[in-house]
Amino acid sequence: MQVSVETTSVLERQMTITVPAERIEGDVNKRVQQAARTQRLDGFRPGKVPMKVAKQRFGAGIRQDVIGEVIQQSFYEAVQQENVLPAGGPQIEFKNDKDGEDFQYVATFEVYPEITLADFTSVEIEKQSSDVKDEDLEQMIDTLRKQQANWSEVETAAADADRLKIDFEGFVDGEAFEGGTAEGMDLVLGSNSMIPGFEDGLVGAKAGDDVEVKATFPADYHAEELKGKDAVFNVKVQTVSSSELPELNEEFFTKFGIEAADLESFKVEVRSNMEREMANALKMKLKDQVFTQLVDINGIEVPSSLVDSEIDNLRKQAVQRFGGGAEIDPNMLPKEMFEDQAKRRVTVGLLVQEVIKANEIKADDDRVRSTIEEMASTYQEPKEVIDWYYSNDDMLNQVKSLVLEDLVIEHLLESAKVTDAVVAYEEAIKPAQQ
Repeated sequence: MQVSVETTSVLERQMTITVPAERIEGDVNKRVQQAARTQRLDGFRPGKVPMKVAKQRFGAGIRQDVIGEVIQQSFYEAVQQENVLPAGGPQIEFKNDKDGEDFQYVATFEVYPEITLADFTSVEIEKQSSDVKDEDLEQMIDTLRKQQANWSEVETAAADADRLKIDFEGFVDGEAFEGGTAEGMDLVLGSNSMIPGFEDGLVGAKAGDDVEVKATFPADYHAEELKGKDAVFNVKVQTVSSSELPELNEEFFTKFGIEAADLESFKVEVRSNMEREMANALKMKLKDQVFTQLVDINGIEVPSSLVDSEIDNLRKQAVQRFGGGAEIDPNMLPKEMFEDQAKRRVTVGLLVQEVIKANEIKADDDRVRSTIEEMASTYQEPKEVIDWYYSNDDMLNQVKSLVLEDLVIEHLLESAKVTDAVVAYEEAIKPAQQ
C-alpha cells in the first residue's frame, strides 16, 4: 500500500492511498466463490453455480462491498502509518477503481490542531464572593409569596403590581412593526417585562379602557430596526386583577417542597437554597471568565467538522429545551444561530484537554465521590442518588469530566493574577454575559 499526504490548509489534509490490485481481487474472488457455493440460481443445482456465472451475477455488488471495507481498513492503516490524527470522517474521492488495476482514492479530512499553550500568568481574573443577607432572604420570601398569589378581578384603576389582560398593536413612525401585536396577554405592572414607558402608561387604566401608550425601544434592543425608536401602542384593557398574598404557614411551605413547622425553619431552608444557588452562579461566572481568557490568549484553528457536530448537538438541545418533539427537525434551525457558541465550545474543549495532558491532571476518586455526594445532598434520599451514579457509567463519566474541568480551573487560577471582589447577592446570581 502506497500513501502520500498533502497539507492543503492549516488543518486540512489530502491523503492519496493506493491499494494493490491483488488485495481487492483476492477478496472479491473469495466472496464470489462463496456465493457460487451458497447462492441459489435457477437452472443450477445448489453449490454447482459456475464461477463465471457467479461473477457475472454477483461480482459488481461484491466488489463494491469489498472496496468499502478496504477503504475503511486502509484509511485506518494509513493514518497510523503517517502519524496523523483525523478530527472527523474523511471525504472519499475515487481516482482509479478499474478491475485488475491498483485501486486508488483520495481521502480529504481535518486534523486536530497542534496546541502550544500560552502563559497564563499575565491573565487578570476577578473572583467574586457574596453573602445572603437578611434583606435578600426577605425579598426572596416576598417573591415566593407573589408566585403563589391569588388573583381577583377588580373594577378599580390599575396600580403598580396589578395584573392586566390586554390586547395591543404597536406602531413606529405610523407603521405597524413585526412582533408588535398581542391578544389576551397577561402583564403585571412594575414587572419591567415590557419596553420603558409601556407599563407606566397603563397605570390608572380600568377594565374596558382603550389606552394610547407611548414608549421607547432601548438603544440595545435586539431588533436592529427598532433600536432607540419611539413607539405608540393602542392598548385594549380586558381585565384588571389585584393579588392577595398567601399566609406564611405549613400549607405555603409545602408548595416549595419544604417540610417546616414554622417560619423560622422555612427561612433556614430558603437561605440554604439561596446560598447553594449563589455558590453555583459564582462558580459558573468564574469558570466562564477563566475559559474566556484561555480562549483569548490561545488563538487556535478548530476543525470545522467538530464545529458542525457541536452545532447539531446545540440544535437538538434547543428543540428539547423549547418542548419540541419528534415532529420538529432540529436541522430546520439555522446553522448561523449556533455557530459562534459551537466554535467556542469546541475551542474550550480542545484547550482544556491540552491543559489536562500537559499537566497530567487526573480526577481522583475522592474528589469524584465528594462531588457526587454534594449533588445528592439536595435530594430526599441521597444514598439512592449516590448508588445510581455509581451504577451508571455514563453519568459517572460526566461527573469525572466536571471534576476535571474544576481541576483545570484551579490549576489556571494558581498562575493567574486573581483579585477578590465582594458583590451583592443580586449581582452574584446574575449569569455570566455571553
